[in-house]
Amino acid sequence: MASNVPTLRLERSLLREGARLVIGMDEVGRGAIAGPVAVGLSVVDLATRTAPEGLKDSKLLPEPKREALQPKVAQWSRHAAVGMASNERIESIGIIAALGLAARRALDAVREQGVDLSGAVVLLDGSHDWLSPALGEQWRGMLRVTTKVKADRSCAAVAGASVLAKVARDRLMIDSDAVHPGYLWTSNKGYASSEHYAGIDARGPSPLHRWSWLKQPGLFELDANAAIA
Repeated sequence: MASNVPTLRLERSLLREGARLVIGMDEVGRGAIAGPVAVGLSVVDLATRTAPEGLKDSKLLPEPKREALQPKVAQWSRHAAVGMASNERIESIGIIAALGLAARRALDAVREQGVDLSGAVVLLDGSHDWLSPALGEQWRGMLRVTTKVKADRSCAAVAGASVLAKVARDRLMIDSDAVHPGYLWTSNKGYASSEHYAGIDARGPSPLHRWSWLKQPGLFELDANAAIA
C-alpha cells in the first residue's frame, strides 16, 4: 500500500526550515523479555536521494528483505549507527532511560567519526519524546527533537533507522542462541512466545533475560554462579 511507502517529505521540510541535518531514529526490542534494546539512526540532508527501493518499517519486512536492505540503508544514509543498552541496564535504570542510553551511544558513534551534529533535528517515531530527558548538556543545546506518529511508516530516515536497529539486534540474538540455547532466539529474537516460555520453564532464565519482565515470579531467582553479560 502506498501509505506504507516512506518518503523524505517531512525530512526535507525540516531541512528547508533550517535544520542542518535530520536524524531519523527508531528503537527495537522495547517489548522483548530477553536481550538488549537497540536504537538505530539514519542521517539525511538536502542532498540525500530517494530511499532504497523496498524500504519500509522493519516490522513490515520479512527477515531476508531486512538483511538485504541493511547495507543499502547504511550506504544511502549520510551517517548511520546503532546503539544498544543491555538487559542488565534495562533492569537497573528502566526501559525508557535505557532507550535514552542506547540513543546516546548511537549519537556518540557518529560524533566519533568526526561528524558535526550541531543544528540537527532528531525525528522520533511515536508521540513520546523519550530522548530529550536522556540528553546531557553536551547534546541538549546541539539537537532539537521532534516526534511523528507512525514516522517509521511514512519517513524514510526513520524507516531506515528501524531496519538498521532490527538487523543489528536480530543478529546479536541469533548469535546469543548458540551461547544460551533452548529459548529459540533464532526465531523469536528474545520476544515472548510459547516456545520461549517453554525454554524458560525447562532451563530457567539465562543471563540475558530481563528477569523482572518474566511472568513467572519463581524464575526471578537465578543461579548464584550465573554471569551477568
